[in-house]
Amino acid sequence: MNDTIADLINRINSTNTLDKESFEVPFSKMKVAVLGALKREGYISDYEDKKESGLINVVIAGHRKPLAKISRISKPGRRLYTKVDSIPRPKNGYGTVILSTPNGVLSGREAKKAGIGGEIICEVY
Repeated sequence: MNDTIADLINRINSTNTLDKESFEVPFSKMKVAVLGALKREGYISDYEDKKESGLINVVIAGHRKPLAKISRISKPGRRLYTKVDSIPRPKNGYGTVILSTPNGVLSGREAKKAGIGGEIICEVY
């Protein structure tokens, strides 16, 4: 079984470690949703989904918040869910979690504001 979100996370970490500006990843709707949450939180600059070529171009350079690490929490073999009152705050609130909720993929702050919980996809700090 392929974990496409783990592949996205590994590419983000590798690009960040190598001080590159951008990278490409195969297209999927879930990846676009996760990248949208990361962009809203300021961890990536931009992304462009090219459905015709089947790729997403992700630009990391020039982001507002320094991206130290992103790690997968919920895995295909072990799903992790949380209620709204127990959404984790990594690094004492300096980081965030990305959740898959009934309202779509949201950051921890957005989910708390909306009053919904969900599956914890990853944490970013």
